[in-house]
Amino acid sequence: MTPTDKPHAKYFLALAKVKIIGPVRFQKIWNFFGNLEEAWSAKQVDFQSAGLEEDVVQKIIETRDKIDLNSEMEKLANDGINFTTVFDDNYPKLLKEIYNPPFILFYRGNISRLYDSCLGVVGARKNSSYGEQVTREIVSELTRQKITIVSGLALGIDALAHQACLQAGGVTVAVLGSSLDWPNIGPSTNKQLARDILEQGGCLVSEYAPVFPASKITFPLRNRIISGLSLGVLIIEAAQSSGTLITGKFALEQNRDVFAVPGNIYNLTSVGTNNLIKLGAKLVTSASDILEELNLRQISEISEQIIEIPTTDEEKFILQYLSQEPTHIDKISQLCKIRISVLSSKLMLMEMNGLIKDAGAQNYIKK
Repeated sequence: MTPTDKPHAKYFLALAKVKIIGPVRFQKIWNFFGNLEEAWSAKQVDFQSAGLEEDVVQKIIETRDKIDLNSEMEKLANDGINFTTVFDDNYPKLLKEIYNPPFILFYRGNISRLYDSCLGVVGARKNSSYGEQVTREIVSELTRQKITIVSGLALGIDALAHQACLQAGGVTVAVLGSSLDWPNIGPSTNKQLARDILEQGGCLVSEYAPVFPASKITFPLRNRIISGLSLGVLIIEAAQSSGTLITGKFALEQNRDVFAVPGNIYNLTSVGTNNLIKLGAKLVTSASDILEELNLRQISEISEQIIEIPTTDEEKFILQYLSQEPTHIDKISQLCKIRISVLSSKLMLMEMNGLIKDAGAQNYIKK
């Protein structure tokens, strides 16, 4: 029996359709009525006795007059959306432990992925090439250690984290700030990424019933779910006032580990992460830092990378101008005084030999 087959499940959906009812107001309703079927048909005075504001009561009454619950349940099933409630056995255990867990959790895909060892990975929407490099390397290694990556499907670091996990053959979970009906899944450029997540056995999650668009209010609220599902949260690039830092705040409140990747002190996207480290976040330079802190190394030993040694004096000459900070081919050409046409082929050979790596957009780093 799935959650949506259970008796009275439709009344959880009913309250979720009232957009201004969240965990706190739901708890008031539950504490007063103890039966959601009874609550859904209650009189205005009963709702007020439960401690609900007058405008909230009016919204409940307006909503229940407009919707057919059986039809709403059927729409969910036809659209491939299921849900679990905070009282169900398959509700994620870690999420249930936080202060204000969603009373209902909608999902597409394999909900069992939420019971795995999960790590939240979030960061700037406008990431640097350094942020992309770090995300791909750390997430790929975590994925190989059977960690499920949880993020928010947003542009930038979030999308890169999902992609890196999928490319490493892993499973990832996207927590949305909107409902899970396809017209509202966004941003539109990441719809295919959402489909890829499902195709590879992952899961899309939301506390919002169809049809509910994302907003400035829903994004911060969904961040508590990202951290709530996870053993810890890794933050890769965040400006000083970035919304990403809200996830870190929730993680601390939920007694989760907070990890941060240090960045260039002159880069605005590193200000937030560097400040987090000053405040006590655990500095991370590799996946092993996270695995050791969370005692997850026993999942499987991290393989040591074989570092190739340059075979020619020219390769040694080029390598002395490269580091872990991406350097554009134009800059390398200028420093080494080698023509672009010649340098390009040399860099390609060096990458094939495992000496360097193309970090994207013709930016190179030393391996």
